[in-house]
Amino acid sequence: MARVALLIGVSEYEPGLNPLPSAVKDVEAMRRVLVNPEMGGFDEAEVLKNPLRQEMEDKIYELYTLNRNQDDVLLLYFSGHGITDSGGEFYFSTRQSRKDQQGKLVPTSAVAGREVHRWMNTSKSKRLVVILDCCFSAAFAKGLTAKDSGTINLEQHLGGEGRAILTASTSTQYAFEQEGLELSIYTQYLVEGIEKGAADQDGDGFISVDELHGYASSKVREVSPTMTPEFYPVKQGYRIFLAKSPKDDPKLKYRKEVETRAKSGKGKFSTFALRMLESKRIDWGLSENEAKAIREEVLQPYREYERKLAQYQEALTLAVNEEYPFNEEELEEYQQHLGLRDEDITSIKQRVLAPKQAAYERQQELERIGQEQKRAEYEKQQAELKKQRDRELSEAVFQPPSPPGIQTQSFEFDTATINIKSGLFGLGKTCEINRSRKRAEFFAENLGNDVVLEMVAIPGGKFLMGSPENEPERSDYESPQHTVTVQPFFMGKFPVTQSQWAVVAALKKVSIDLNPEPSNFKGNNRPVEGVSWDDAIEFCARLSNKTGKTYRLPSEAEWEYACRAGTTTPFYFGETITTELANYNGNYIYGAGAKGEYREQTTDVGKFSPNPFGLFDMHGSILEWCQDAWHENYNGAPADGSVWISDNADDRLLRGGSWYYAPRYCRSAYRFRNARGGWDYDVGFRVVVAAPLRT
Repeated sequence: MARVALLIGVSEYEPGLNPLPSAVKDVEAMRRVLVNPEMGGFDEAEVLKNPLRQEMEDKIYELYTLNRNQDDVLLLYFSGHGITDSGGEFYFSTRQSRKDQQGKLVPTSAVAGREVHRWMNTSKSKRLVVILDCCFSAAFAKGLTAKDSGTINLEQHLGGEGRAILTASTSTQYAFEQEGLELSIYTQYLVEGIEKGAADQDGDGFISVDELHGYASSKVREVSPTMTPEFYPVKQGYRIFLAKSPKDDPKLKYRKEVETRAKSGKGKFSTFALRMLESKRIDWGLSENEAKAIREEVLQPYREYERKLAQYQEALTLAVNEEYPFNEEELEEYQQHLGLRDEDITSIKQRVLAPKQAAYERQQELERIGQEQKRAEYEKQQAELKKQRDRELSEAVFQPPSPPGIQTQSFEFDTATINIKSGLFGLGKTCEINRSRKRAEFFAENLGNDVVLEMVAIPGGKFLMGSPENEPERSDYESPQHTVTVQPFFMGKFPVTQSQWAVVAALKKVSIDLNPEPSNFKGNNRPVEGVSWDDAIEFCARLSNKTGKTYRLPSEAEWEYACRAGTTTPFYFGETITTELANYNGNYIYGAGAKGEYREQTTDVGKFSPNPFGLFDMHGSILEWCQDAWHENYNGAPADGSVWISDNADDRLLRGGSWYYAPRYCRSAYRFRNARGGWDYDVGFRVVVAAPLRT
């Protein structure tokens, strides 16, 4: 009885067939685990690298015919190009393999699969295993047969008798190499299954061909779901034992536990799973480093698939920015190249393509208008309407609402301040959060569908707008500081939420259509985002029509006045900021602050403490549109808190920073600009309404 393997790897090819650098590495890796007496225990494992056609054919023939016995286990492994002809016949490529002028394989330059079948049928051995890590490899399984075994003395370590063919792909699929891996994907996990013992699914100390294929197949589909390894056993071929595994090995038991948790969590471990894994690690006597290394190996395929999704999104974004529409066939080809499922890229395509498609459709509509004169007249009319709307909005800043009276009620809240303290002997600084009780007035606007908009009364007063020249990380856009007098008004306690947006977006159109669900981060109580300045203006117009009050965006002066709430420091908390009090990029610090959490998304409104006026989320969360046009500085800015409009300016103001930005951009004085039609997943708004005049 002998265990013999022939391992063939072809990396070098004639022009017309791409080189496969990993193929020769594949055979060396397979040989390493097969000849190891603690693993494969094979008596022989001959390696052929980049053989000529006749040499390959001779060696395969000898594998099946040279002094073989019934009890022998014979393994043929091939890594290289698998090629099918127009009739679906499979060929093993050699380094001489080439195609003719019509792109068809020259048959005499490759080894025909049917010949290998014929030699297998003449072999005395009844335990034949073929492993093919190549494209279209399942085509080889056509015509698979098994001869009657007669009487054989089955030994436990031999397992079942018959034939088994393991393939990296179906008869119509390509097999993939993987960036970052030295080996082909399928071989990578065949080797790992034997070397780590992870393929021993039933824990009996032996790895049968079906267990090995099952392990490798599941790992391949984690990293490349569109690649489908297949298994073709005949008679008891699935029970042929290829390797041993250590019984009751702590590392193997821990790996299987990790595999189970990772699969159920789709590549992520819950808090409970991590606690249970830690308990198992201690029980089985593994070090933290050993356990961490095993987890990293198990999670690698999941992370690789996430990397491919990110790579796909990046390429798609670049493509649509260069040209739109673009070649959809190339996109599908790229998806296949990465091995991504349709269901996994649907949300990416929607996120990237939807804005481009909308812009493209608008452009198509303009082109359909026809003659240049009509287009010019249309654009002139739109410009006049824009100027008229901006003038009306500017003039309406301090008009009293209708009806003239607003009934308010009071609410109490805790606001926070940050005190910076020096450490012992003046070394180091720490931040301490103090809270104090406040009271404010508000009224509730019933929007319908059990959705309420709460508007907080902001008292009038004077304040110093902009930042002093000694404020850390300030911008020239925040100069010069100047005194502004602001009249009383009401401002949204929170940024407009997705539930509020949905109700108002369903109201009768005033000027433009509104997307009822523009937000990327879904949640009824999360702020709406992904809206333009024009969208926000339309929202205010519809809300005003419904309520009879004049709702609008705040002027830039009103926004900063409301944000500061009587403070003069960079933030209304004080000289610094912390992620305990606001949602921003906690990987960065400001002043004496410390790094904190980077949530990478919006959070429900009202999660953090309000400012002294009772307004929530004025720092971070989302950028908020203001009514004003963009100006490079405050030279010539109005001193009465009114909206500052410019007839020729298309850019608008945003304030407050967001979940995406570092803390310097969340300061009370920082100013952002964006085109009125622009939007992003951290851009929203809140509304104001003029306070009634007192008589």
